[in-house]
Amino acid sequence: MPELPEVETTRRGITPHVKDNKIEDVVIRQASLRWPVPLNLKKKLQGKKIQNINRRAKYLLFSTDAGHIIIHLGMSGSLRMVNHQTTPRKHDHIDFVLCKKTLRFHDPRRFGAILWTSKDPLQHDLLQNLGPEPLSTEFTGAYLHRVAQGKKVNVKNFIMNNHIVVGVGNIYANESLFLSGIHPQRAAGRISLARYECLANNIKKVLTNAIKLGGTTLRDFVNEEGKPGYFANQLNVYKQTGKPCPVCKTPIRVRTIGQRSSFFCVQCQH
Repeated sequence: MPELPEVETTRRGITPHVKDNKIEDVVIRQASLRWPVPLNLKKKLQGKKIQNINRRAKYLLFSTDAGHIIIHLGMSGSLRMVNHQTTPRKHDHIDFVLCKKTLRFHDPRRFGAILWTSKDPLQHDLLQNLGPEPLSTEFTGAYLHRVAQGKKVNVKNFIMNNHIVVGVGNIYANESLFLSGIHPQRAAGRISLARYECLANNIKKVLTNAIKLGGTTLRDFVNEEGKPGYFANQLNVYKQTGKPCPVCKTPIRVRTIGQRSSFFCVQCQH
């Protein structure tokens, strides 16, 4: 699944090609995604200029003077810039035809979404109750410590809850907890302020590094140029079962927590 770094990498990659360009046409080959693509999307967008592209959590927000396109890449989606004459592949569902290039939405599993709103997109039902961005000044150890008070849920599920903080997917939660020396099954309400400050800083560090390196290499993700990201080359514990911990050499263990594989070192994480 494309995570926050992959989505941010995509946003940064396509923005120079898309911003301030007019949409000349919208080609809908498949309207049945996670939610139906609005049938009047072409009418709403044709001739409109894309003023900016922002990101909220894993949603991309394309702003025009008529309203906003909300795009989610789902489990396997991607956006690519292609030449107008490039023949669509299987699962190339939507084209936004611009002046010089076409922005193409590809989604084999069809869990992605392309929605429309004429109102503030941040007040959309899918976005309005989300937690803070992990790279924002609002997200701090003090914030995590405050909202964790009294919570018995394990810390891994806690930081992966989009109502607590957005965009900390399974890979990045595993890596951040390892760097912070926190066991993924430790109760969120039983972690000190100092340890939460360390965790918040490491979440920012891991995500920033992943964005810098182009996202994590996943089977279903390629960036806007069709090249995989490279963050996977720097993973410490994720999918490293049985390999020596990079700190103490104890074999990395795996356990299912909240229906997701969790990778950790029993010596370094408490």
